[in-house]
Order: sequence, then C-alpha cells, then structure tokens
Amino acid sequence: MALSDTGGASSTNDLQKEVYQHLAYYVPKIYCRGPNPAPQREDMLAQHVLLGPMEWYLCGEDPAFGFPKLEQANKPSHLCGRVFKVGEPTYSCRDCAVDPTCVLCMECFLGSIHREHRYRMTTSGGGGFCDCGDTEAWKEGPYCQKHELNTSETPEEEVITIEASCFKTLLTVEKSDTYYCMLFNDEVHTYEQVIYTLQKAVNCTQKEAIGFATTVDRDGRRSVRYGDFQYCDQAKSVIVVSSRNTSRQTKPLKVQVMHSSIVAHQSFGLKLLTWLGSVIGYSDGLRRILCQVGLQEGPDGENSSLVDKLMLYDSKLWKGARNVYHQLFMSSLLMDLKYKKLFAIRFARNYERLQSDFMKDDHDREFSIADLSIQIFTVPSLARMLITEENLMTTIIKTFMDHLRHRDIQGRFQFERYTALQAFKFRRVQSLILDLKYVLISKPTEWSDELRHKFLEGFDAFLELLKCMQGMDPITRQVGQHIEMEPEWEAAFTLQMKLTLVISMIQDWCALDEKVLIEAYKKCLTVLMQCHSGFTDGEQPIVLSMCGHSVETIRYCVSQEKVSIHLPVSRLLAGLHVLLSKTEVSELSPPMLIEHPLRCLVLCAQVHAGMWRRNGFSLVNQIYYYHNVKCRREMFDKDIVMLQTGVSMMDPNHFLMIMLSRFELYQIFSTPDYGKRFSTENTNKVFYVLLKMLYFLFTGERFSPGIGQVNATDEIKREIIHQLSIRPMAHSELVKALPEDENRETGMESVIEEVACFKKPGLTGRGLYELKPECARNFNLYFYHFSRAEQSKAEEAQRKLKRQNREDTALPPPALPPFCPLFASLVNILQSDVMLCIMGTILQWAVEHNGYAWSESMLQRVCFLVLNYAYANGRNVYFSILTWAYRFVLGTCILAMLETLQNAPHLEVHKDMIRWILKVNLFYITSSRDKDKAERKRKAEIARLRREKIMAQMSEMQRHFINENKELFQQTLEELDTSTSGVHENSPVISDAKLTALGPEQTRVAEHRQVVMCILCQEEQEVKVDSRAMVLAAFIQRSTVLSKNRNKITPDPEKYDPLFMHPDLSCGTHTGSCGHIMHAHCWQRYFDAVQAKEQRRQQRLRVHTSYDVENGEFLCPLCECLSNTVIPLLPPPRVLFNRLDFSGQPNLTQWIKTISQQIKALYLLRDEDCASKPEEMCIFVCENVIIFMEKTEYFGSTTVENPYSESIKEMLTTFGTATYKVGLKVHPNEEDPRVPIMCWGSCAYTIQTIGTNYTKIFSYINVQLINLFFSLKYSALVPNEKNGNLPCILDIDMFHLLVSLVLSFPAIHCQDFSGVSLGTGDLHLFHLVTMAHIVQILLTSSTGKATFFQLFALKEISSGWHLWRNLKAGIMPFLRCSALFFHYLNGVPAPSEIQVNGTNQFEHLCSYLSLPNNLTCLFQENIVFLYLPDDYSCLINQASNFSCPKSGGDKSRAPTLCLVCGTMLCSQSYCCQTELEGEDVGACTAHTYTCGSGVGIFLRVRECQVLFLAGKTKGCFYPPPYLDDYGETDQGLRRGNPLHLCKERFKKIQKLWQQHSITEEIGHAQEANQTLVGIDWQHL
Repeated sequence: MALSDTGGASSTNDLQKEVYQHLAYYVPKIYCRGPNPAPQREDMLAQHVLLGPMEWYLCGEDPAFGFPKLEQANKPSHLCGRVFKVGEPTYSCRDCAVDPTCVLCMECFLGSIHREHRYRMTTSGGGGFCDCGDTEAWKEGPYCQKHELNTSETPEEEVITIEASCFKTLLTVEKSDTYYCMLFNDEVHTYEQVIYTLQKAVNCTQKEAIGFATTVDRDGRRSVRYGDFQYCDQAKSVIVVSSRNTSRQTKPLKVQVMHSSIVAHQSFGLKLLTWLGSVIGYSDGLRRILCQVGLQEGPDGENSSLVDKLMLYDSKLWKGARNVYHQLFMSSLLMDLKYKKLFAIRFARNYERLQSDFMKDDHDREFSIADLSIQIFTVPSLARMLITEENLMTTIIKTFMDHLRHRDIQGRFQFERYTALQAFKFRRVQSLILDLKYVLISKPTEWSDELRHKFLEGFDAFLELLKCMQGMDPITRQVGQHIEMEPEWEAAFTLQMKLTLVISMIQDWCALDEKVLIEAYKKCLTVLMQCHSGFTDGEQPIVLSMCGHSVETIRYCVSQEKVSIHLPVSRLLAGLHVLLSKTEVSELSPPMLIEHPLRCLVLCAQVHAGMWRRNGFSLVNQIYYYHNVKCRREMFDKDIVMLQTGVSMMDPNHFLMIMLSRFELYQIFSTPDYGKRFSTENTNKVFYVLLKMLYFLFTGERFSPGIGQVNATDEIKREIIHQLSIRPMAHSELVKALPEDENRETGMESVIEEVACFKKPGLTGRGLYELKPECARNFNLYFYHFSRAEQSKAEEAQRKLKRQNREDTALPPPALPPFCPLFASLVNILQSDVMLCIMGTILQWAVEHNGYAWSESMLQRVCFLVLNYAYANGRNVYFSILTWAYRFVLGTCILAMLETLQNAPHLEVHKDMIRWILKVNLFYITSSRDKDKAERKRKAEIARLRREKIMAQMSEMQRHFINENKELFQQTLEELDTSTSGVHENSPVISDAKLTALGPEQTRVAEHRQVVMCILCQEEQEVKVDSRAMVLAAFIQRSTVLSKNRNKITPDPEKYDPLFMHPDLSCGTHTGSCGHIMHAHCWQRYFDAVQAKEQRRQQRLRVHTSYDVENGEFLCPLCECLSNTVIPLLPPPRVLFNRLDFSGQPNLTQWIKTISQQIKALYLLRDEDCASKPEEMCIFVCENVIIFMEKTEYFGSTTVENPYSESIKEMLTTFGTATYKVGLKVHPNEEDPRVPIMCWGSCAYTIQTIGTNYTKIFSYINVQLINLFFSLKYSALVPNEKNGNLPCILDIDMFHLLVSLVLSFPAIHCQDFSGVSLGTGDLHLFHLVTMAHIVQILLTSSTGKATFFQLFALKEISSGWHLWRNLKAGIMPFLRCSALFFHYLNGVPAPSEIQVNGTNQFEHLCSYLSLPNNLTCLFQENIVFLYLPDDYSCLINQASNFSCPKSGGDKSRAPTLCLVCGTMLCSQSYCCQTELEGEDVGACTAHTYTCGSGVGIFLRVRECQVLFLAGKTKGCFYPPPYLDDYGETDQGLRRGNPLHLCKERFKKIQKLWQQHSITEEIGHAQEANQTLVGIDWQHL
C-alpha cells in the first residue's frame, strides 16, 4: 500500500479514512486466528503489512536508511529516562539526592560523581525511570559522563500536525463469528484456585492450567477457550460458579466472552503503542510531536485528549495494556519539562477521579496510573506550581477524607466496625498520604503570597483531618470482668504512623516563614479549642490546696473516665509552639493545653502499674507503639513538650497540684499521715505512678532544638550514646533505634565517629559499635526514651563498667544545656513548695521505712532531682543551693534526712549516690566519715601487700619442686604426649627417620592400644578386631562437589556398572562422620527407639522433620548431626598380615606375569564354582578369606582365620549395604556384587574430597573413616577379561582405579603359593597407575580435556622444562590423595613437610610414596570455584536481565544463582515447575538432582540470601557472603547499603560444600528453628 504526503484537510481526512479501512481489514486477518496465539508470526505479519507502511510514511524512504539518519541528526534530551525493569539495580545518593525517590540506573551511576559518595542501592519494582540529567533531582552532579554532553538546548522543530483518533470499527456479529473466553487477572484469587477452576471449566490438564494461570498473572489476561459464543459462554459460567465455590471471597474471577475481532484490534493496539515507544527513540522531534498530539484536546472539550482518555480508562484495562502505555508516557511526556508540566496539570485535575478508580480497582498500585504521582509530585517546581495553581495539597487531603466516611457521633474516625471491603479500601487510601509526602518533601526557599495562601488553605484541610483523629478510639478502664473482645486499634495507629512524617514536614514548612508560622499556630489553637469546647461540661470544678497554694481545676479521674491516646492536634500545636520565639499569644490557656496530654501520660503510668490489665493486649500494644521509635516523635515526645509548655506559662505549684490530682496521688501528699494508712496492695501502683510523675517533672529533657540551646546533632548524639550504653550494637540496630526523617536519614553517620568505635566482624557475626569511654559521662540513667528493660540493662552495664575501672558506682546525671528563653522558667519547678513537699515526704518515708509503702526507686528519683537542681543552677549558686537545701519540710531539712539515709543499712546500694549529692551541694562529709574511709583504705592496702607476698612464696615453691623432680616431670609429659598422639594420630610419631608409606623401605610401625568410650553407655573399650564392634555415626550421600560434567544423564541404576569411574567425576558417593563413638548394640537400641517413637506418632502429626526414619536417617545422640549409617571402628588394616620382607621379590615385569597367571587360575576356579554362570562376578567372601589366610604366612609362623568378630562383620555389612543403597539409589541388596565396588568408590571419592583441603587431612576422624573401607578388601571382584567393553584410558579416573586395585588385590592371594608380599603388590600397582595417569595428562595436552587431577589444562608447550613443570602441576593432586590413602592403609605417620603447602612438597611426597624424585619448582594448584563479583549490584544487574525460560521472555520474579555451576534459575514460580519422581518441584529442587545429586547451594539474588537444599523436604537459609561497610548482611535488601563480597565468608560456604556439610548444616538449622520444617522446600 503506497502512502504519499498530502496537503489540505480533505486529503488528510482521506488518508485517515484509508488507514482506518486498511487496519479494519487486515488486523483481524493477522491477529487472533485460533485458540493458540502465535506471537512471533503475528508480529512478523504486523510489521510487514501494518507498521512497515507507516514507517515509510514517516521517513519518506526506506526505514532502514531513514531511521539511522534521524538518529544521527537527533539532539537527544539531556535526561536519561531509562525505564527500569523489575529487579534492576537503582542507586540513590544520600548526600546529593533531593529525596530518596531520585535514583540512577547502573550505567549513569558508575559514570557519575555519586559513586564516591554515600549511596543507597535498591532493586526496582519496575515502572520508574533514571533521573540522570534532572537538575531538580540532585543538589550536585546532576549529569553523568554520558549525559553531560547533551545539555545544550534543542531548537523547537517544526511540528507536523497529525490527526489521531481511536480506532472505531463496527463489526457485524454473525452466527459464524468466533469468540474468546477471556480470563482476567485479579489480586484476590490464588494460583491454586485459578488452576483448579480452569481444570474444571475447560477440561485442560494441570500443566495447561498452570500455563494459563502464569500468563494471566504476567499479562493480566489470557484466552482459555476459542469457538462460537455459546461454547465460550458455557466456560464463562463454569468459571464464575467454580471460583465462587473455591474461594472465601464472594467476588468471582473476572471473565468475559469477547469477539475475536475486538481482541485482534486490542492486540494490535498494544503492538502499536510499543512501536510508538521505539520510533520516538530515534528522534526527539518525533517524541515532541507525539506529546503534542497526545495532549491535544478533542471536539468533546475537557478530558477529550488521548492522554486524558487513557488515564480515565486506566482501571478498565488489563495489566499488560497498562504497563505498555505507562512506559510510553514515561518515555515521551515525562522526558520533557514542558510536556511534563502539562501532563502534571491534567493529572492533578483528574486526581480525585483517578484515586476513586484506584479504590475500586483490584490491581496493585504499581499497575495503576495513580502510581505516576511519584514521578510528578517529587519534582520541586511542579509541586509548587500544582499547590499554587491547582490547590493540590487541599485536593489530596479532601480526597483522602472523602474515602474515610465512617465516623462516630462526634465526627471522629471510627475503625471498630470495619467490613472486609472497608479494610481493603483503608489500605488503599493510605497511598494518598504518600502523595502528600511527595508534595511536601522539597521545602520552598522563597515564599510568594499565593503559595502562602494555598499552603494555609491546605493546612486548614489538614487540621480538619487531624480534628477527626483527635480523641478517636477512646477507652474506659475495665473493672471486675475482663474485656470480652479485643477492640480494633491497629488501623488508628497505622494512620498515625503514616502521618508522622507528614506532620513533621508541615512543621518544617511553617518554620521557614514567620507569617505562615503565626497563622498556622493560630489556626491550630482555634481547632484545639473547638475540640475542647465541651471541656468542662458535666465535670464539676474543684479547688486543690497544698503548702499554702490553691488552684481551681475540674474533677476528672483517668481510671474511671474515657481517655484517648490519639491527640494529633494538641501535639501539632506543641511542635509549632517550640518554633515560636517570644511571640505572645493571648488566647493561650495553660490548663487547657496540658489537660489531655497529661491524661495520656497518666494512662501510660497506670498501664505500667498494672491497673488496666483487664483491658487486654490491645491497650498494651497501643502504649508500646506510643513510646516506639516509629511514633514517639509526634506522640510521646510532643506530650512532654506540651507539659513543658504548660509549666513554663503557669505557677509551678499549681501545675504540680493538678498533676498530683490526675495521677490520683493528691491525697497522699496533701493529707498528713495518709501514707501510713496507705494499703500495701497499692504499693506497686504507687511505685510506678509516682516514678512516672517524678520522671515527667524531671526538667533535664531539654535536648530538643527550641527547648534547650542545642542543635539536631546534639540530639542524635545523645540518642546514640544512650543506645550504646545498653550494649555494643550493629549499625542496623542503631538505625532501627533512631527516628528517620522524610529522606530516610537518621543523621547517625555525621556523629557516630565522635561517640563510638567500630569493631570489625570475623567469619561470623556483625560489626559492632562500642561507646567511647569518654562519652560515658553523658549517660543519663533516666533517659526518657528508655523502656524499663532498657533502663535496667543500661544501669547494669554502666555500673559494671565503673566497677571494672574501680570507680564510684554512682550514676549521676550529666551536665545539662541551658533552656531557650521561652522555657527558661522550667527550672522554677524544682524549688517550688509543692515539689519540696513531695521530695521531703518520700525522704521521710525512706527514713521511717517500716510504716510506709515506698520503694528504693522513689528515693533514687529524688536524689536525681536534687542533683538536677544543682546542675540547673550552675556552679556559682552556693547561697541558693544552701538556702534551698535547708528549707524545712515536715519539720526536717532535706540535708539532714540525706545525712541520715547515708548511714541507713537498708540503703547500702544508694550510698554512693547520696554521697555524690552531698559533694555536689558543697557540703563537707563529716570528719568521722573521712577517718573511716582512710582506715578502710589503709586496711585494704595491707591486705593487698599480704596477698602479693603469699603468691610470690607459692610461685617460688613451685619452681623449686619442678627443679628437684625434673626427670620425673619430663617423663610424665612424654607419657602424656605419647598417649595423646596415639589416640589422635593412630600411630606414634617417629622422629629423626625418613618416613615411607610403601615399598622396600616402608617404615615399621609398632602396635599400640586404642581405648575409646561409648557416648551412650559411657563404657570404655579397647579397639580390637575380635571384640564387640564400636561404631561411629556416619552420613552417606551422593555428591557432585568434584563434578566437571553436571549435565551428564544418570544411567539406569539397575544396569549401571560402577567398576570404572569416569574422570569427570560427574557423581560420586561421599561418606562423612561427626566422629562420636558408640557400641554397635547401643546404637542399635538407640535407632530402634527412634523408629518406635516415629511409628507411635499419629499420622496427621508426621510432618517433615530434619531426618527421615524411613530412609534410615537419625541424629547423632551427642551432637545431633544427621546420619544414615554407622562405621565400624577398626585398627589399621595392614597390621594384621603385612610382610615387610622384600628380599627376593620380583620386579615389575615378573610381577605382572605372576599376577596374570593367578588371575587366569581364578577365572577357572570361578567358572567351576559358579556352575557356568558368567554373570556371577563375586568370589565368595568367606571361602576366599579362609583360603587366603591358610595359605599366607602371618608374620612367618602361624596361620589365622578371619579375624573379625561377628559383631564387626554385621556392621561391615550394614555400612556396605547403606553405601550401595544411597550411591545407586536402589533398594538394599547384600548379595549384589556391586556392594564392595560402591564401597571402594566411596573410599576414593571421600579421599579426593578430603584432599582438596590438604593441610587438615591427617585427622582422627578421617583415620577411622578410611579404616573402614580397607576392612572391605576381603570382598574382591575379578572382572572378566573376555568382556570387550573396557573403557578408554581417558575415561577412567585413576585414583578410583588405584583404590579398587589395592583393596581387591588380597583376594588374588587366595590361590597364591609363591609368597608374593602384599607390600610388593601395593608398590607395583601404585607405579602402574601413576604411569597411566601421566599418560592421561600428556594425552590431554592437545584436546583440552582434563581429569580431576589435571586442574591445569596443558596448553602449547614451548620447551621440555615447561612440559615437566605442567606435568608436575597435573599429578600433584593424585600424589596427595595417594599419600593420604597409603598413610591410613599401612599406618605410617605422615611427615610434617607434606601436611603443609610448600615449594618442596613434591619431593617429600615422592619420598613418602617411594617414587623417583628428579623434579623441582612445583606450582601449586587449587580447585577453581564459581566466580562472584565484588560488587553485589553486578549480580542484581545480571539477574534483572534474566528471563524466565518458560514464560516467553518474561522477567523472572525470583532469579536464583546456583553457586556450584553458575546457572541462573527461575525459582519459586509455577512457570518453571517440573515433574520429578512423580511430584511437581521448583526449578532449584530439580536443579539439585542434575547438578548436586539432590544437594545444592543457591543465592537468591533479589533477597540477597543463600539457600541450602537437600532433597525435596529439607532446606534452610544461610547468611550471604556479601557484607556492607558495617560488616552486616542485608537479607532482603531492606537497608540498601552497598554490598561487597567477603572472600572469607564465601570460602566458608565453599568449604561446607567441599566437606559435604550442607546436609548437616540443614539438619542443625531445622532442629534449632522448627519453622523451617514447615516450609515447602520442593517448590523453590
């Protein structure tokens, strides 16, 4: 179809009509042609038939040439605008970002100055874009290196007018028309419910239903049936009915029957939007044209533009359509400030309707157009413009209140009777508070009259909101009967927490302009007076008199009347009052201001006293959050400020009397001797209440800017000091304990170095901050943010520190900063008559303690207040303090009572504090006390000198005794050392001699006794071959730790012949043990008891545990390590029959001939015994052993029978069967000839695994572990030489072959009459296999293949020296494992030189193994593991580019990296579930069976969490190897600190894998945390 440029309106209309007809004809023929969509075919046809002509029209030539020309001539926007994918890493600079929503993509961040600043790293939820180039988003460095070149202004290009309209095609519905039954996504029904409904409705398989559900969840809709209208409508009815029945929700699944042409045009519409997004990327001019056309008003007037229509119809679209056009908006409208401003105005005008649609919508906010508010409201210039021109602040608040219409009679919010729908709506409406926060997050630098007017108008609306919260959820104390049902309280506190930052930001805005502040203060005061207009109605006025002072107040009792903890208007007024200077406000009534905050504090005191226990846990939780760091800034702290405000404006005596009345303690202090009539049952109540009262009277809480002469830095420093006074804390703990501002900053980093020292972590744990000693003097025992538990811990820690430093244990208050002028009169409260009366009364109670209900804490508080007065009045106040202290109360002066209490025996703990008070108040301590102190000091010095003299005498006597008995002492040490080494080394250390493990020069080893103790019966027993069996708990598992081919298909276990192990070691059998020893019969009883206990459990209670009894698993009785068999404890095997006489023995050639003849004789003997059964390969164990023992000399003189006891034989059979069962994954069969082969293979594989950590391989547990395998040498297999299917030399792992040959070799001697020594056979076998391995290494130099031991692939060899150097490098691991093998076989100690890596290790290994030694200069080689990047964001970026392999290119929600092979998997998703052994399992579980034989270690990238899996039912989470600068992991990436790889921790994870400890780690984790047992690990 040819398109030509036309001019004039008629030509344009004709062109438009032609285009519409073309689309109406071809779109239904391309899209939606059948039940199964074919997106690739559809996209190809759409490009050629539909989009291609449009591209020709735009370019005027071939688009392949036109678009590159446009791109080359383009002057792109200076904004980056990269739209983030789900899971993509984003970066926000904590130093330069205007707010936390300003982020950079990875490319821009790496090229910006912010890389060297403090930054926060997070993962995107999708939908946002990079703010690089936006000068309003950054205080400094708005451009990266890539975008700083694009800052020149681009001239306005000529705009081509393109008329656009929606596609409207009238379709005639005929009977032959086809339809789709379209299922839509919602956020109500679960995957399981959708899958079940689809199986029932459309008769599909579970796999097809999972595919449908996955697509619906990803794209928002999916056709589930195709056909005529009746056929599709039938499916719709079944889906609606079934979804109602399967879900508790009354709302069914959304499903529609849609004409196929409608679906076709919708599909093309999405394709067209995507195409537009790509086209405007070629030219900034095209982008501006699209913006202009999209915002152009249509003929219908307001809201008739394309942009308006798309916004207003957003809630009617499905998820996929929303995502496409949202991204088009972001790449077009939001990339230019001019059009962004126009779009923001449209958005603000439609804000109320958009939010109403979102409330009714069942999709999450991230899929709603309302979520674009974050892109608009966080731009400072746009936010000011929208407040001024569109009154946005008022609009948001009124929209919020319109959705919370449930009120009580007084007009307050009521959440008590919320239905499920209202609760859902309340959760959604909270997003409006976020929008208000975005608007206020950037504070204005200049105020215009219009901005002041609109802000104060918004402030009025905000006060109306707070007025609805003032006094909500009132409570009354329950008396007699406990409350029946816990009232709803969470909704009110959720609202309070969401508004906390908004309230703070509004106060910050008010503080910037004096006119705004005064007007806001007056408005707030007016609203507060309206709230309290009925303040005295029905409440009788009373007069309180005390100490010659009288005050009139009202009769109110907190414990009997209604009281509310929610007072946001009062607290906002307190915050604004602090911001005022000396401005006088005549309307103030101090008693009215303090009344409700005082009631709230009394409520807290009474709850702590236990008076409100019958009100249930809801009230306890409210009090907790009232003091919690999330709420206290705008709740508890502001109540304290309001009390301080009231005290500063009224007579302190009047204030104290009102306070005593509200605390219900007025009678105690106003009536003489009332304390003696005080019932002891109220003691606890009085204690806590009075404690609280004195605490709030304490005037030291002046570290808030505006109250005391301090700044914000002093405030945060004080918070940190008191948190670290409790204990050393990690960085994350400190951050959680400190309040955050609107930018999620605590200010901690700016002061932490001044008050604390950082202690780096080790392999485990976290980095900790410890308080500097010089900062301890700033500790305040009664810090007002301490809970009772924290105060107790801090007091104990600080007293302990003082005792360690030998200081006085008194904890006096620190020096206080002066008050601001507005609060200067607060100090008068301490010298008021009523205060003196209170303190004097308590001191009198302490002196006459028998008849009064008092506590030591009361006395401690009084002492604290006395010291506070001293500090408050400064240094030169001798006369005022003296006058104050000598004022008489109750006939006794305070000084005299303190003097009396100093010597009271029942106040021993407080003597230091009282003495400190007397010192501070400049009074002399009596001379008698000085004398007593001097006398005590003199006696202590005498005692110290005496102790030192005695210790010196004892030390001299010890030296004298050792010198006299030197020989005896040395002999004892030698015996002790010998016995210890005998137990742990299995052989005594032979010094000053060359140690050789095999051959003619093999070192002779003397026998020694080994006595062990059973951990079950505690009985000791010597290890002998003829005694009762002693066993070790062991765990056998299939392993791929050393695998080089994880994709190898596992052969059929019934037909698999394990005789030869391939060098790729694709799957081996590993045996491990914790090393704890038991009698065999003790273990059998223990295991039988475990099985019986499991069988007694009810079937319904048999959940997955950390061990599976049905598979023979149990936990070690001592350490609870997972085990599934036992290992018999045996002495070194070759000690039984080893001849060390090599004289006259044949050389290698003669030995091969002799052995060949013996093997032929054995074939003939086997053929006779097996009655012509060639498949029977097993030589009968008992007969061969007996014949072998009869014909072989045992130390040259006697013959012996099979030496092992029946108990040991039984345990050997038990272990061999377990190895066979686990290694081949078959049922146990003792008669199978593969049993001994599997045991030898496990021996070789275990040694190879141990050899990877060579410096620690000669350990006691390994001795017992490997001794077992050698006991199985009596069972020998002789392969048939007639079998022609022998593998190539490159397909045999040589160390496995060596172990099998050496261990089976003794069976050949059953017909041996030549007297060939076993030692000779070992030596020749070792030399043969070593030569074969050298051939392997040389042969693989050109092919690039590598065996397990050739870890360096030999490249092009430049010289003979290089050849030998690489040959040594390749053979070293084989020699290490061989040394380990013969060390345990013959019991020869290993030289210390080969137990450590060194340059001469090769020579020492050759000497130990009787190999010729003529090579030098050996390079060390280590196993290469998976590489992990140092910066964790690289992993996040890699994961964000990973697409689910089964979801058509959709990004994986839970990308998971296998730490063994490096494969990225789509975890925890229905889309990637596969069937394994008849059960659906997740991608990770399935991967473990191909990569790790059922065991795996994974890194969940977006959660930064390591996952251990073992089988389908076992797993646990493990700390990741990535740490931030504070030595902490960040599982879940919640804190956002940059993470870097800790190599030591990664090595620890690698070591767990190498040592086959993953299963053991999982077992320990599940035993310690039972919640892990309930997780469906198979779905991960």
